[in-house]
Amino acid sequence: MGLTRYQAKRRFERTPEPSGGGGVEATVSNGGLVYVIQKHRAKRLHWDLRLQEGNILKSWAVPKEPPADAGVRRLAVEVEDHPLDYALFEGTIPAGEYGAGEVEIWDRGTYRVIETTPAKRWIEISGTRLRGAYVLLKLKPGEKDDRNWLFFKTKPFETQG
Repeated sequence: MGLTRYQAKRRFERTPEPSGGGGVEATVSNGGLVYVIQKHRAKRLHWDLRLQEGNILKSWAVPKEPPADAGVRRLAVEVEDHPLDYALFEGTIPAGEYGAGEVEIWDRGTYRVIETTPAKRWIEISGTRLRGAYVLLKLKPGEKDDRNWLFFKTKPFETQG
């Protein structure tokens, strides 16, 4: 997807959000793949799950607090990719701007890929709040424009269907 949609939605002269290309890979990841969840008090409170893929963060909005226990499933709506340096962002997006509201880092760490397909990401998260095996599973994998996924914790290295 790249950063085109992300950059088109923001006016960087008005928002403190990073525009991309900040080159903070080593600072953020300490050698692993970047994982972060940001609590976002926007029009509606939600949590933004972000996973590093290459030099961007794949991103999902999770309407309810992310699950710490196996068996709890959460809707995760795929949103535009974000720049890697967004993993360090905390602050206030001003009123009138896209995503206006308070952003704080709720959890951060690294993750490793166990298995990935276009409709599933099975990962092991090593965060400060969330730890263990998690799955993102696309709800309607045959529909290209469907952005709805499930996010849930699994038992370690449990085979997923």
